[in-house]
Amino acid sequence: MEAGLALAASFATLIVALLLAGAADQAGGQGLVLTYRLGDWPTNVAIVLVADRLSALMVLLAAILGLLNTASSLSRWARLGPYYTALSQFLMMGLNGAFLTGDLFNLFVFFEILLAASYGLLLHGSGDRRVAPGLHYIVINLAASLLFLVGVSLIFGVTGTLNMAALAEMVGQVPPPTRSLLHVGASILAVAFLVKAAAWPLGFWLPRAYDAAVPPASAMFAIMTKVGIYALLRLSLLVFGGEAGESAGLGREWLFFAGVATLAVGVVGMLAARDMRRIAGYSLLVSVGTLLGAISFGDTALLAGALFYMFVSTLGAAAFYQLSGLIGPEGGDAFEDPPTLEAYDPEDDGLLTEDDERAVAIPAPIGILSAGFLICTLIIAGIPPLPGFMAKFAMLGPLLQEPEGPMSGAAALLAALLVGSSLLALIAMARAGIQIWWADPGRIPPTIRLGEAAPLGALLFGLLVLTFAIEGPYTFIQRAAMQALAPSQYSSAVVEGEAGP
Repeated sequence: MEAGLALAASFATLIVALLLAGAADQAGGQGLVLTYRLGDWPTNVAIVLVADRLSALMVLLAAILGLLNTASSLSRWARLGPYYTALSQFLMMGLNGAFLTGDLFNLFVFFEILLAASYGLLLHGSGDRRVAPGLHYIVINLAASLLFLVGVSLIFGVTGTLNMAALAEMVGQVPPPTRSLLHVGASILAVAFLVKAAAWPLGFWLPRAYDAAVPPASAMFAIMTKVGIYALLRLSLLVFGGEAGESAGLGREWLFFAGVATLAVGVVGMLAARDMRRIAGYSLLVSVGTLLGAISFGDTALLAGALFYMFVSTLGAAAFYQLSGLIGPEGGDAFEDPPTLEAYDPEDDGLLTEDDERAVAIPAPIGILSAGFLICTLIIAGIPPLPGFMAKFAMLGPLLQEPEGPMSGAAALLAALLVGSSLLALIAMARAGIQIWWADPGRIPPTIRLGEAAPLGALLFGLLVLTFAIEGPYTFIQRAAMQALAPSQYSSAVVEGEAGP
């Protein structure tokens, strides 16, 4: 009964997310912002839910991962401890609220809801494997939440409101004596978001923590770093955008430096990792660094490519986490102690007998899992022709045209890192594939459970279909980028109460 309700709720959330994306996009090129003001209080103190194309895109991404998490956990993972499906639904509530809220205080509330649920999901199954990383994860996020409160308090003390649309209209008018205090509050708030996004040097907790969780939960956690990215995007483009006067572009250079450093650390981590889920964790750091670097430019075409990359890379990392649960059935490391490959001896070349040259039968589970591994590799590394490559190509085009950036040469540096990260990620993933599929010929094929394999297969199939049906989704994302860079639509809809359902 509980499993059926959870599955039905996750499927219904996906349908509603699709309808919300359609409603937010129904005004065509002009864009419509949907608002709902709870209790009809004045704007500066109102609790407002706001849906534009960007927030609808994030809700849709969360709904896809929520359905994947619920469907794949029912076969065995949910039975490792109590309340797994309930915690998953609370996590979804926190994610949807964080993407749809229009004020900073309720963003904090929804952050805490999703974090409280993630604590339970991370510790699900208990054991030494999860307790130490789980406690580390909890302490880090509690510290970030404290910074969040301090930053919010300073901003409220200066402006008298936490409504993001009202802040966007007020920031340019803040008098100089208190502007520095506003900048301090915004900077503290940005640090809290960077911790939650796992940006360098604040993100070393992520690979170990996500590695400890059960695979469906790790797959769901792939979107949690994007909540921090989304909050930074809203703060930088809406509140400190081009209309913020002397505060315009606050912290763009720091976002770029944090992005470049995070990208570099993520790539090095992928090369150093010795198991699949650590590689997936560091791939999330690569995506975080790429996104931070891209949003610091404020260029429409580059932002569209970054949003598409965020969508694809998050799904790719989630699929890789889920795949690790199938390859390592007990949730342990897939190749913790990899066997040493035999060195090539030229003198033995051509000495194989006819018996040695017979065809090798590949068990069906190995063939299915290796095909999934190949798809995940191409997506995460950004190799043609899958959507991961298209997303990186969509960012490289604007970067090579040298848009105005936070510093001289920033576009060229980010472009070089994007290309280099693809090559090094491919090397890391290929090495992992060798260790899993080739280095141990006596490996017993894992048992594939239909309840876990079917959701993963549907996700990978959807990513393959996206390769050939990219025009519609990418057009929507382009309009989302244009709308995000035109904050007056958002502000007027919230402050003046336009277009409320």
